[in-house]
Amino acid sequence: ELVLKVRIQNPNLRENDFIEIELDRQELTYKELLRVSCCELGVNPEHVQKIRKLPNTMLRKDKDVARLQDFQELELVLTVSDKNLLFRVPTLSERSGYNKKASQFTY
Repeated sequence: ELVLKVRIQNPNLRENDFIEIELDRQELTYKELLRVSCCELGVNPEHVQKIRKLPNTMLRKDKDVARLQDFQELELVLTVSDKNLLFRVPTLSERSGYNKKASQFTY
């Protein structure tokens, strides 16, 4: 297995930690890297604009992925409109523990 560190690129997040993912060395393809990364991070693959190997290299093809080494850091760069949806702050009524009836009390 190849172990990589992956995160979603978002400079607006205060904490933007990496997660570690494992890829089978027999299946080191761009498509598999995208699939596993998106699955682990909860992102739709259609929302990924590109995969960046930090600090500044874009991955484009299977040969790029085959050259990766253990614990290299990658970022998923999302399309601009999707960043807003992904990192949207839930409204009060969407938060867990919100009680609609309790919010209607009048004093």
